[in-house]
Amino acid sequence: MMNPIFSAPPKAVQCAKAAPAWASFNRASALLLGAALIMLAPRPALADLMLYPTRIVFEKNQRAAQLELINNGQETATYRISVVNRRMNDVGEFAPVTSPLPGELFSDKLVRYSPRQVVLAPGRSQIVRISLRKPTDLATGEYRSHFQFDRLPDVDGVTSIDAQSNPSSNIGMSLTALIGATIPLIVRQGETSANVTLSGLTILKPEATNGFMLAMVMERSGNSSVYGDLNASFTPHGGKESVIGTVGGVAVYAPNALRRVKLSLKMPAGLALKGGNVHVTFRERPDAGGKLIAEAILEIP
Repeated sequence: MMNPIFSAPPKAVQCAKAAPAWASFNRASALLLGAALIMLAPRPALADLMLYPTRIVFEKNQRAAQLELINNGQETATYRISVVNRRMNDVGEFAPVTSPLPGELFSDKLVRYSPRQVVLAPGRSQIVRISLRKPTDLATGEYRSHFQFDRLPDVDGVTSIDAQSNPSSNIGMSLTALIGATIPLIVRQGETSANVTLSGLTILKPEATNGFMLAMVMERSGNSSVYGDLNASFTPHGGKESVIGTVGGVAVYAPNALRRVKLSLKMPAGLALKGGNVHVTFRERPDAGGKLIAEAILEIP
């Protein structure tokens, strides 16, 4: 349970259109970033599987894309690739979709991809080629599904009691945990845009720890998702600005109108969270240009 310490309307809010989240950057850096993002995926991820890029976004006249899978582990692994539909709630948790709700648009019927299953030796990679197949009467909007990557059991793995080398008086079973990773697959049709505002900024102090947290609401409008990094800094009156919290890769997916976010804050040694202001920014990711999408200021007495 969290207790609010400071809560006030933001002093200033600036909004800007969210720019496309499709850009190229240094491949080595991207792979490292991709590994980190996969580790933070809503579905438990495979630490040995690296993906590049970590988002597939079709825009304008783009009709083809590719995705690279890399086995960063020490064993040969088999992965099944599928496209699934998921819904995000207002705290960023995903759930499977059985039937669309009003405003939900999915991209699973708009793409073809190959291969759908790969076997990767340690250190090896595989390119998955993706093609877009849009009908001529496709309505304007953003369509989103997710690529899912599931590791399959090893053919030579121990899967039955009979295969165990246990004494006859003992019964045992060896189970291998098979976990998967997902990345968004987005198709934008026609004119799409989004605006974001940051509201409800509140400083929380967890009862069980000494650290502060910053809670806020990201309010989205428009017909497209937004994706970027949140950054919080504190400036004491008459002092210098210090970064006190960051979280990368935050998305608010259409048609959701808001997302509730909490940032852990870490104050520099000797600096108290009082007598100043907390400045929060939401920007595009660096590989997309780093453009400011929204900002807000919370005065701290």
